[in-house]
Amino acid sequence: MGRNTVALLIAVAVLSGVFWLGGLALAVQDQLFPAAKPPAEQKRPAVDETERGDGEIDIVALGDSLTRGTGDESGKGYVGYMVDELRRQTDEPIRVTNLAIRGLRSDGLLRQLGQKEVKRQIAMADLIVMTIGGNDLFRGGEALDLDQKELEAAKRQYVANLGRIFATLRRLNSEAVILAIGLYNPFSDLGDAKRTSAVVRDWNFASAEVAARYPNVVAVPTFDLFALHVNDYLYSDHFHPNKEGYRRIGERVASLITLTEEEHR
Repeated sequence: MGRNTVALLIAVAVLSGVFWLGGLALAVQDQLFPAAKPPAEQKRPAVDETERGDGEIDIVALGDSLTRGTGDESGKGYVGYMVDELRRQTDEPIRVTNLAIRGLRSDGLLRQLGQKEVKRQIAMADLIVMTIGGNDLFRGGEALDLDQKELEAAKRQYVANLGRIFATLRRLNSEAVILAIGLYNPFSDLGDAKRTSAVVRDWNFASAEVAARYPNVVAVPTFDLFALHVNDYLYSDHFHPNKEGYRRIGERVASLITLTEEEHR
């Protein structure tokens, strides 16, 4: 990153634990969820430093429509609000590359990580933020219509894909902090809210278990941000966040990041 480098210090262990453990009582915990093991050798692809500005902070955003900011009339999404908060911490330029795709599922993200340009961008990143899993669970933005057997099968596939995603990211970039943003329940005001909330918490718990197996991968909870008065934070499609919902997510993510300048290693 030129003469200076940026350390991304994540003070999240206690915070994340409180939010995730708070949902365990309703979560289904009758099985363990194995994830792909990180590769034994983690090499960061060569990066042409001339492409990067002096002291520039490179952020790569991955995932689905939540990372694209669908539903925010300002167009900023949580990534924009996160960057606003980070700019209060540093005068260094922040470069954001948003590679998210609307409707993307975990298998699609896994395929995307095989693309040459995507690999190059990830290799340059200091910070990676991502949302994935909402389309694996809520097909087409609809309330849950899968039976328990189908839900378990979908979760097993999602967890397996997530492990491969983290392993691939760590292989492409062994240093960047990865912030994996969890799911919220957009249907918590409907009649089957108790069931859908239990399922979302279950998926979040499984995702956090996978994230914990990889270095510098942090599971960021959002369930609590939408648990009360959910309609105040949703767009008119009753699925994506609105401006205020994205602001809450962005501020949550930014609160876990402290930017500090260090001598170039």
